[in-house]
Amino acid sequence: MVIKESAEMYLETILVLSKKGSVRAIDIAKEMNFSRPSVSVTLHNLEKEDYISIEGDQTIKLLPKGQEIAKTIYERHTILTEFFEQLGVKTAIAVADACKIEHDISPESFKAIKKLVKNNKAAK
Repeated sequence: MVIKESAEMYLETILVLSKKGSVRAIDIAKEMNFSRPSVSVTLHNLEKEDYISIEGDQTIKLLPKGQEIAKTIYERHTILTEFFEQLGVKTAIAVADACKIEHDISPESFKAIKKLVKNNKAAK
């Protein structure tokens, strides 16, 4: 399975939800506003490729390679959101735009934006 944007979104959602407690398919469906059956199909595909594990009690855990992708996407999301906010973009728009860009930005561009965001924070 080549990791696609939709799979990255699932992994990021699992990471974010796991910060609040255990994660189940229904939690992901609610958070992403997807149907429970479509979430189940994707989760089973992610499990087959060793990105997640679905435990006996139906809780979902990120496996190491899923965790790595989720953390990368989440970091991009938070840094890009902050970048747009520093430019004066309203939070809701900054979040939406970051979500669109986080999957496609090159590592080089992201690294430069991350450095700029951190320097701007330090200068305050």
